[in-house]
Amino acid sequence: MSLKGKFIAVLAENGYEDLELWYPLLRMKEEGAEVVVVGSGTNDVYQSKHGYEVKVDKSAKEVDAKDFDAVLIPGGIAPDRLRRYPTVVKFVREAFEQGKVVGAICHAASVLVSAKILKDRTVTCFMSIKDDVENAGAAYVDQEVVRDGNLITSRVPKDLPAFCREIISALIEEK
Repeated sequence: MSLKGKFIAVLAENGYEDLELWYPLLRMKEEGAEVVVVGSGTNDVYQSKHGYEVKVDKSAKEVDAKDFDAVLIPGGIAPDRLRRYPTVVKFVREAFEQGKVVGAICHAASVLVSAKILKDRTVTCFMSIKDDVENAGAAYVDQEVVRDGNLITSRVPKDLPAFCREIISALIEEK
């Protein structure tokens, strides 16, 4: 229960990668964190790439970054949808600027691009958006997890154990 008293937002939209949403969500709960599923505001329930549903607790317009210790963004097709909503992008940017842990895996780095928080950062992501993160000013490295300050990134579902360990470690250090 090392994360007792921590509040974590997990972003959701249609087309999320199943494991990249559920694995961190359940792992953070297992550590005692309060996890809130935050959607773009278009639905109360979103479907994964494989049809698995997640019910949102709040929409992005109902949350404030100051109320959370971390924001986690799963990959899949969802990040391309999430980045279209100014309230989602603002939430991620403000969390980052406030020094909150921001975790992004796979295609989720595209939300970081839209939030304009990658300049002079070192990150990893799914290889198909490597050019996008580099064009946003980040240095790309091909590693299972990269932590640059409060920004934690990973590439693909097989990196989830390292991704979650790094998020947990960062949140414990905040205490």
